[in-house]
Amino acid sequence: MPEYKRVILKLSGEALAGDGKGYNDDIIENIAHQVKELLSRGMEIGVVIGGGNYWRGRSNDSIDRTKADQIGMLATVMNCIYVSEIFRSKGIMTNILTPFPCGSFTKLFSKDRANKYFKKGMAVFFAGGTGHPYFSTDTGVALRAVEMDADAILLAKSIDGVYDSDPKVNPAAVKFDEISIGEVVERKLGVIDMAASVLCMENQIPLLVFALQEKNSIINALTGNFSGTKVTV
Repeated sequence: MPEYKRVILKLSGEALAGDGKGYNDDIIENIAHQVKELLSRGMEIGVVIGGGNYWRGRSNDSIDRTKADQIGMLATVMNCIYVSEIFRSKGIMTNILTPFPCGSFTKLFSKDRANKYFKKGMAVFFAGGTGHPYFSTDTGVALRAVEMDADAILLAKSIDGVYDSDPKVNPAAVKFDEISIGEVVERKLGVIDMAASVLCMENQIPLLVFALQEKNSIINALTGNFSGTKVTV
């Protein structure tokens, strides 16, 4: 039996774009196939997606920070709508929840509503971050994981785990098989931001960090073939 029953999968917007901008459908379809397989095994999958393929507002000083963050929230909604539709084309039932009304595009988040969708075997997308500025999608995924009593957060990244330094800069960087969230914070390893780290630490939510592009990486993270880094609490 898998160690985790309910997980929240965090995807970066940049990961969806591959080497370009917008979307790489091959990457998204591969994610959909893996999620479908895990749902068929009785797992419950929530999905949070960043907005970096559309908007990196913090690098633009000419726009008010609150407005920049609001644009970023809307970028995550667009990403969830797109990925949700790819999932549906592969036979996965989905629903998108946001912390603010989006007309008929999404439904308003509530824990009861999300639990209802999980029980129906749906992939549940949590879009729009926390609904407030000054909080990243890291904090958004940690908040949803805590609210939804998730067993773990899956961080699908461009690198295959947590290293003691940036492996793109330092070829001698050492990868951790396991490390505590406290040590991640103390060593400033930048896995998730401080607010998200505190939420995970206080609520005992572990993280599994792995490379999205590796074959069956999401399935492997949850079925005993994990080769990334487990961040313990």
